[in-house]
Amino acid sequence: MLGKKGFILCVCQGTCPSFTKMDIFGVLSDIRREKLFDYVCLHPQLCVGDGEEFLKVLLFGGETDKLYIAACDPHMQSKMFRDAFDAIGFNKDKYFALDIRNKTTEEAVAAIKELAEQNP
Repeated sequence: MLGKKGFILCVCQGTCPSFTKMDIFGVLSDIRREKLFDYVCLHPQLCVGDGEEFLKVLLFGGETDKLYIAACDPHMQSKMFRDAFDAIGFNKDKYFALDIRNKTTEEAVAAIKELAEQNP
């Protein structure tokens, strides 16, 4: 059986100036309708302690085969999520990061679609 493809939109609490041009729920709705992923979800701030716990709970059990996260700088994401991935044995090669800061809703949706198409 093929594992699931998951998508998380992380938005720095929705208060960061780099997200002001984006309708967060519009992005989620558009991506959900595209059916690129088996599930989509929103997290306000994955880089804090409960964000790491969220990732552990979400990925526990191995049902998610690939995880796509649209948030801040991909290098920062890799460093921030490394411990959570290691704790549950999630293969970091199946994690795909995207920086969506300072994008409009349409730009964010297009970038997420491109990420999913380039990393099926």
